[in-house]
Amino acid sequence: MRENVEEMSVDYLLVLSTLLLVAIGLVSVYSASSIISGHYYGDSFLFLKHQAVHVFIGIVALMIVSRIPYHLYRAITYPFLFLCLIGLVLVLIPGIGRKIHGAMRWIRVGPFNLQVSEFAKLALIIYLSYSLEKKMDKIKSFSIGFLPHILVGGLLAALVLLEPDLGTALSFMCLVFLLLFIAGARITYLTGAVLAGLPFLYFLIWNVPYRLERILGFINPWADPYKRGYHLVHSLMALSNGGFWGVGLGKSYQKLFYLPEPHTDFILAVIAEELGLFGVIAIVILFGIILWRGILITRNAPDLFGMYLASGIITMICLQAVINMGVVTGLLPTKGLPLPFVSYGGSSLLVSLIGIGIVLNVGRSALEAAQD
Repeated sequence: MRENVEEMSVDYLLVLSTLLLVAIGLVSVYSASSIISGHYYGDSFLFLKHQAVHVFIGIVALMIVSRIPYHLYRAITYPFLFLCLIGLVLVLIPGIGRKIHGAMRWIRVGPFNLQVSEFAKLALIIYLSYSLEKKMDKIKSFSIGFLPHILVGGLLAALVLLEPDLGTALSFMCLVFLLLFIAGARITYLTGAVLAGLPFLYFLIWNVPYRLERILGFINPWADPYKRGYHLVHSLMALSNGGFWGVGLGKSYQKLFYLPEPHTDFILAVIAEELGLFGVIAIVILFGIILWRGILITRNAPDLFGMYLASGIITMICLQAVINMGVVTGLLPTKGLPLPFVSYGGSSLLVSLIGIGIVLNVGRSALEAAQD
């Protein structure tokens, strides 16, 4: 028997929480970037204007996707996955992929830089949802229910590693393991795969100097505050300076060429400095509402495909939020993952809003199924 199905009609809570995060993001992007963009580009509103365009496109996409029956995504599972695989290969080719901050992660499409790995996350979730539903009776099988999903996720993660982007590659595998766990895969297979992957992860960190520097900076940022611990030290200084109520909107000190990437990966540090712990708690509550609504929709999904789809999307968004918050507060090593809906960036925002649109449609379908 479905529980609390009547609450499914209150999808405005999910929408409102999402839009509030987007609005906070717009204000914070301007506050964090105005000095930098004014200095380097002669336009204090440059990043705000770009992000406003991203928001408009993303909200339109959310509205459209929320009206598309999620069952139709079964038909595009493999074409979408194949397209993303091709995109992840193309992004590595000089002249096609764009190199920014030493990483080949973007493809120029008209006036926009598309980060293919963000769309690949959604493609992976759709593939896993479709495949796990089809193979539900054989989910306990290693060769049918477990290995193919690990291999597909591993292939995507390997291509992302070549960019290089270890943080996103790990998030791919987290999605695979979580959905396999939800589907009922054997714990022994999951545990064995994690243990088998640990030496490989150790190799990826130990043999790449900048990754090792990040780990050492994470362990003791104050040992080298001007190099390996620079990001974290200035993030912690912003958090400390903000206190509970903050220094006031637009009055951050760390954004004045001290804190790297103040409008992207470390935007939460600027928010914490300007709006204090109060502002951070508000953001955590909004993500908590998204998680709560997502769990409710997942539990009442009309079928396994919808359940896996909603589970994967909510996991993608909330896991990334937790990782970003962990990095900013010094609980996790620096990984370069944006804060969903809040950080500057078009691809991440677009995929997150499309994901919310899909979850909304799963919720609407659950309500319609209950009323029939």
